[in-house]
Amino acid sequence: MPHARGEFTVKITPQAPGPGGTESGLGRMALDKQYQGDLEATAVGEMLTAMSPSVKNSGTYVAVERVTGTLNGRRGSFMLWHSGTMTRGAQQLTITIVPDSGTDELTGISGTLGITITDGKHYYDLEYTR
Repeated sequence: MPHARGEFTVKITPQAPGPGGTESGLGRMALDKQYQGDLEATAVGEMLTAMSPSVKNSGTYVAVERVTGTLNGRRGSFMLWHSGTMTRGAQQLTITIVPDSGTDELTGISGTLGITITDGKHYYDLEYTR
């Protein structure tokens, strides 16, 4: 399977709280990303969070983002679906390309994206097929 690797930056902007306000432990954020490397793209999305009211570093999030740009020379867009859980600091994260979301030269793309954070910098590894 082909891989695309590089760095990305992300700006997370808190949005107005949903039902129950901030006391509910629920949060909503806007995402604005810039991908560099094999994937030269911008992305926008939304994230929903739920944090444990009693156990520090436990919670979950889901997010969707639309990625638009060039992947290894092919132009188009696709969507990513995130599902993450943190249990007392131990993290599990799955990021998948939304089926049939590819456009233009990325039509038919599928795969998964991994994220690592080193020294405060975000890196991606996108394993995909087309």
